[in-house]
Amino acid sequence: MTTSTRGTTRVPAVLVLEDGRIFRGRAYGAVGETFGEAVFSTGMTGYQETLTDPSYARQIVVATAPQIGNTGWNDEDDESGRIWVSGYVVRDPARVPSNWRATRSLDEALVQQDIVGISGIDTRALTRHLRECGSMRAGIFSGEAIGSGTELLARVQAQPHMKGASLYEEVATKEAYVVPAVGEKRFTVAAVDLGIKGMTPHRMAERGIEVHVLPATASAEDVYAVNPDGVFFSNGPGDPATAEGPVALMTAVLERGTPLFGICFGNQILGRALGFGTYKLKYGHRGINQPVQDRTTGKVEVTAHNHGFAVDAPLDRVSETKFGRAEVSHVCLNDDVVEGLQLLDQPAFSVQYHPEAAAGPHDAAYLFDRFASLMEGQRA
Repeated sequence: MTTSTRGTTRVPAVLVLEDGRIFRGRAYGAVGETFGEAVFSTGMTGYQETLTDPSYARQIVVATAPQIGNTGWNDEDDESGRIWVSGYVVRDPARVPSNWRATRSLDEALVQQDIVGISGIDTRALTRHLRECGSMRAGIFSGEAIGSGTELLARVQAQPHMKGASLYEEVATKEAYVVPAVGEKRFTVAAVDLGIKGMTPHRMAERGIEVHVLPATASAEDVYAVNPDGVFFSNGPGDPATAEGPVALMTAVLERGTPLFGICFGNQILGRALGFGTYKLKYGHRGINQPVQDRTTGKVEVTAHNHGFAVDAPLDRVSETKFGRAEVSHVCLNDDVVEGLQLLDQPAFSVQYHPEAAAGPHDAAYLFDRFASLMEGQRA
């Protein structure tokens, strides 16, 4: 929830965490109040892609890089049609953007879309607090929205938790649309939008794939009406334990043996369809510098992440599922969190991170080629 009016950086603001800790700074972006889950993102670049990523719905994002806004805001790098974060926290906002592609400042973009933020606080101390105590509910209050600490804390603690939140339908497209293949068309893919980033169908289109993006409520009949060579399940926000519809749809796809690829939320949906559980991470993985090992090749990749939930699957053995053998294909080298799954007896795999990598890095782009190879093999 956000209510706001236009303001300036001279307006006082406070960030209130659900455990009672308070950070005082200045308004950044719109002035008013907002609530969400406080999380931190370690990317030093790519804030525009982060803010417009639907997976960040209902989250107050803390930028760990000390200075934000140097490159301003442009009209090309949005990952969706709007900013999805519920609030933004920065230490030192750039006074003047300096990039030839910029059409306005980050602050102006936040004001235009009524995103309440705060600047001038010790984001390093805040990040350390979230690492030690875990991601938690928070509120940003600025201008006339500032009240007593006791009152603001009570309002923060009255907000819903992220665990148990069903958000993917809120951020997904309501109408199907098509992203045409670039050059010669090789395959058709039905992509189930659970909060898809714009770069994802673009990466497939670059490989000659015509992508039919379908709403999160799509049925198996909707998926197979486009005569797909493969089916894709996208990233998205919220708790995968609430996603009964997508799990049922993925189960139907697995039963037909259609080549399948999932990213982030799609990885968690695959885990549930295979019979694994999911759980909430203490503070999650967010940023563009996370080390992951592809266990099928042994290669270590630097990857882009945005997830607060993970799949609970065994790392030390192959699992038997109702769709054949499954194994963990990728693992995070920081904490051994499952970062990918693959079936060994049919063409289906997924990763927890973001190989479309907007704004980078691009170590994992090969996964789109792997998906194309699965479709090629199935056709042959």
